[in-house]
Amino acid sequence: QVQLVESGGGLVLTGGSLRLSCAVSGGRLDHYVVGWFRQAPGKEREFVAAIGWSASYVDIADSVKGRFTIFRDDPENTVLLQMVNLKPEDTAVYYCAADEDLGVITTTLRAAYWGQGTQVTVSS
Repeated sequence: QVQLVESGGGLVLTGGSLRLSCAVSGGRLDHYVVGWFRQAPGKEREFVAAIGWSASYVDIADSVKGRFTIFRDDPENTVLLQMVNLKPEDTAVYYCAADEDLGVITTTLRAAYWGQGTQVTVSS
C-alpha cells in the first residue's frame, strides 16, 4: 500500500519561503505522477503543481508560477515543493497525491493516494 507523508509546513511572514516534502513509501516513486494540492478554509481543494515519472513533465498552476518549484529526489523517494515569495493567499493545508495516471493528477481530485496534509500559514 502506497503511503504519502507531508512535512515542512509552518508559519512564515509574507515574502518568506518554505520547502514542503512528500515522502512516498510502499512503492517506487518513479512509478507515479505526484502532485501538490492545497485547500484554504472555506474553499475547494485546488491543484498546485505536478511532476511526472521521470521529472521531464512538470506542471505549475498559474497562481503560483514563478514562485513555486516542484522537483523529485528519487533515491529518497521524495517529492519537494519549494515555495518562495509567499503571500497570505497561499495560506492553506497542502496535500501531496500520487497516481499512475498523469491526467488524474493534473485534471481531477481523484488521485489514488493522498497524504494527510501539512499546514502553511503566511502572515502579513
